[in-house]
Amino acid sequence: MSQIEEITPQEVDTMISQDKPLTIIDVRENEEVAQGMVPTAKHIPLGNIPYEIDQYSKDKEYILVCRSGSRSMNAAEFMKEKGFPHVKNMQGGMLKWTGELVF
Repeated sequence: MSQIEEITPQEVDTMISQDKPLTIIDVRENEEVAQGMVPTAKHIPLGNIPYEIDQYSKDKEYILVCRSGSRSMNAAEFMKEKGFPHVKNMQGGMLKWTGELVF
């Protein structure tokens, strides 16, 4: 069983609207991201996560997002293994997102 905390899309939307300090990482592929992303999200395709996470601080909170929540859970588990203690997975991914989209 995963040790990754999950967060609902509604909670993420509320945190964005309250300007909470968080970094959202969208791990979907380019063609998926072209259909819209969560506002403020950074796009790092899942396969690039191992090469790009060194650019990020281990002190910050990260929320991982994908289409359904499965790939983002894998990315969150990877980041946790690499010493990122504050990672969460957005439950249901973009399929459950009802908030604003940015393109």
